[in-house]
Amino acid sequence: MQKIELGNITIDVELKDIKNIHLSVYPPNGSVKIAAPSRMDLDTIRVFALNKLKWIKNQQATFKGQERETPREYISKESHYFKGKRYLLEVIEHPHPPNVVLNHSTIKLYVKPDTSLEKRKEILEEWYRTQLKEIVPKLITKWEHKIGVEANEYGIRKMRTKWGTCNTEAKRIWLNLELAKKPVECLEFIIVHELVHLLERSHNEVFVNYMNQFMPKWRFYREELNKLPFSHLEWKY
Repeated sequence: MQKIELGNITIDVELKDIKNIHLSVYPPNGSVKIAAPSRMDLDTIRVFALNKLKWIKNQQATFKGQERETPREYISKESHYFKGKRYLLEVIEHPHPPNVVLNHSTIKLYVKPDTSLEKRKEILEEWYRTQLKEIVPKLITKWEHKIGVEANEYGIRKMRTKWGTCNTEAKRIWLNLELAKKPVECLEFIIVHELVHLLERSHNEVFVNYMNQFMPKWRFYREELNKLPFSHLEWKY
């Protein structure tokens, strides 16, 4: 990994066997990374980064001003989110297997006495995973039909730097577990984004045109997603 310094901004540069150059700014602290073709020299990459400097700073400013969740303790009356709505957690101790029940304004977490914080977190995260597994297949099928593509498989996992990824060769989509906490429209936006990568791998003009065609309000959903609180994570890549 090489580095480029642009004033007070450090950019990690990774040379890979790819055709196009890719620039990314990662939450929560605005880390910057460029993936570039192996044949490209650093001076050319530096010029590319300079031309994108305003965009980089805007992205970093967005992340800096974005609300952060405080660390979760998984105790009663603590705020948790599902589909973009805020719920109060209600921890109920009982001798039976753990369970999670969603009510109008609460998420009831049934656990055995003396269940640790980590275990409570694990139980709730597994519930989020189950909820996504009920929602996602229908959305993928819906958008596969509209876009005219077909993914071979999808998966849900905890990701620290991205809301979703697409392996275009394997036609495999991964979705961030955190999306269970966000509005369904934001989840849909990420699904559309990843499916469109099956038509165009790069974030170029062709990709943007596809997004405009299939989801004209995609920029609005992206902004909504960026406004929502990050989990309390020190995201790295």
